[in-house]
Parts: sequence; structure tokens; C-alpha cells
Amino acid sequence: MDQDRRIFLGAASAMGMAAFAGMADGATPDNGAPREQLGLPSTMTNPRLEFAMEVTLEFTRVQNIEDMPQGFGRGAVYLDGGSFQGPKLRGRAVPDSGGDYAMFRPDDVLSFDARYLLEEDDGTMIVIYNAGYLWGRQPDTMAKIREWIFNNGPEVPHSEYYLRAFPRFEVQSGKHDWLMRHVFIGVGERLQHGNRFRYYALT
Repeated sequence: MDQDRRIFLGAASAMGMAAFAGMADGATPDNGAPREQLGLPSTMTNPRLEFAMEVTLEFTRVQNIEDMPQGFGRGAVYLDGGSFQGPKLRGRAVPDSGGDYAMFRPDDVLSFDARYLLEEDDGTMIVIYNAGYLWGRQPDTMAKIREWIFNNGPEVPHSEYYLRAFPRFEVQSGKHDWLMRHVFIGVGERLQHGNRFRYYALT
């Protein structure tokens, strides 16, 4: 490693440590306002979850790519609309702002990869990136879900499948930017023409 590179890396490391020290000293954002807290903070032995919002989505347009050389398939569903609400925000899912491009794995697990826009009632736009997994608790559960969704078969009880998400958000600075400072998990439920997720922040 040449001398200039060592000097640059040393300076970057010092800057990072200084910033971290400032955070440890309880520094607040540039505007001097304290950062909003969500419930009691988690500890190393007692993680805590705070309900953030429920999101209900509708999507009826589906396209699939099956039997790809990698050994899996890819499906696409396009957002028709929806709504969200929680203690601190509420609004609508913006139609045609995105969708879910899920991977259908050979082990019968659906790995979803969605992004779309939420619009808060005050006009704030929020990007959500939602990833997670759907799989059946019994060997035939996923087949039953496909029959339910695509062929109007019997509804599959929520207890028979695992639908969980780990979303990320992007939003402008302001009263909703707590969405970009917390880790979230989601518990989901399939619907005939969409799904419903309840998201919780890890405090």
C-alpha cells in the first residue's frame, strides 16, 4: 500500500470514529431537534417491537417466466392500489408505481422482491422496498395457495403458511423520516387479490 493511500485511509478512519463518538455523546441532528423514539428501547436480551402500520395491497395483473436455466422461475405482479394506516401515518398505495418480482425457488419457497410508492395523507411520498418469504407449513400448502389464487379454490388458512417480510423505506427529511432509522419486520396474510402486512419497528 503506497503512502498516499495509507494517509487517505487513516484520515477516513479518524473521521468515522469522530462521527461515531459524536453519536455516542448523544448528538442530535443538524437542526438540533431530538430524534423521535418509538416505544421502549430493545435490550440485548429483550428485543421489543412497536406496531408501525398495516398495508393492504391489491394486484390482479400477473405474468410469469417459468423453467429458467438457473432452475427457478420469476413472477411479476403489478400494483393496482391499496392503503396503509398506523399510529403515526396513513394514506394510499400509489397505483402502477411498482410491483413484486418474486423468485419461485425449486424448494417451493417464494422469495419476493417488491418496490412501490406510498403516499401519506399529507402528500409525502414514501418508497418501500419489501423482501421476504412465503412457504407452506405442509408439503401441499403452496399448491393449495396457487389453486386458491389462480383458480378460485378454497381459501388457505393463515396458520398453514409462513409469510414474513423485512422492508426498507426511503422518505424526505421531516416528520416521517423515522422510517429510515429503524429496522422493520412484517407479518403477512394472503388475500384473494393481494395481501395484507402488519409492520413492526424493532425499537
